[in-house]
Amino acid sequence: MRIAVVDIGSNSTRLLVADVEGDRVTELERRTTVTRLADGVDVTGRLGDEPIQRVERALSAYRTAIESHGATVTIGVLTSAVRDAANGPEFMARVRDEYGIDARVLAGEEEARLTFLGATAGRADTERIAVLDIGGGSTEVIADSGFHTSMQMGVVRFTERHLRADPPPPEELQRLTDAVREVLAAELPQDLDVATLLAVGGTATTAAAIAHELEPYDPVRVHGARVTAGALEEMLARLALMTEAERRHVPGLHPDRAPTILAGITILLECTRALRLDEIEVSEHDILWGAALNRARRRADAG
Repeated sequence: MRIAVVDIGSNSTRLLVADVEGDRVTELERRTTVTRLADGVDVTGRLGDEPIQRVERALSAYRTAIESHGATVTIGVLTSAVRDAANGPEFMARVRDEYGIDARVLAGEEEARLTFLGATAGRADTERIAVLDIGGGSTEVIADSGFHTSMQMGVVRFTERHLRADPPPPEELQRLTDAVREVLAAELPQDLDVATLLAVGGTATTAAAIAHELEPYDPVRVHGARVTAGALEEMLARLALMTEAERRHVPGLHPDRAPTILAGITILLECTRALRLDEIEVSEHDILWGAALNRARRRADAG
């Protein structure tokens, strides 16, 4: 079954075209475009015209790619920014009508389930695992024990709230760190038993690419890469001394992620610390895989 999945997130719009047979996913094409749909949503409560236009330009290109591969099913998952925006339903209708994508807004619980399904696909070891997905508007932690939470803490949202100067002074970085710790203290239970933190999404893959100086980006080397908490601390300290313009030239850091990477690495590091771990494992498998597997299973169950 050839499936196309479009993930319209708060920070990026992504495409996966894959053949799915049972629990096996064979990627045919994968794309990521940083569109920052959540720009301004935290303040205005609405999706802005310019962010919508950025997403629609990406969707036009993706539509061409989907048709060239002959996908039989095209689905769309919309997450935090669209959930939070007053004009989210109107935007979702445009995605359906103008781009032929069977799009729906995921509730936090469904987003968590699909993220865990995708991230752990094909793994033999799923005990004492938590999946961490840092997005533009929210961050999800999903454990094999059944615990899950969707926190209103993302790279776009927390950059807009806490970082003003370029580069940010120490007091701004401390306020950001304090805000992240406050959210985690309220949302993560102290007795959550995790041995492996499997991190997915653009912040995690970027951290792995920076740590290993991957230029150009190599998904094969990123998938399964491990990054220590110490390496994240050093990375954050180094990037925080740079202007946004300087960060755009860091090997492994896509220029479009330069504006939000400080918030992203801070959230990643503090989640690792909160779970009392020394490192993360990075996965290229995420909600795109989960949505594809979920649709294929539904089709199989329906006969």
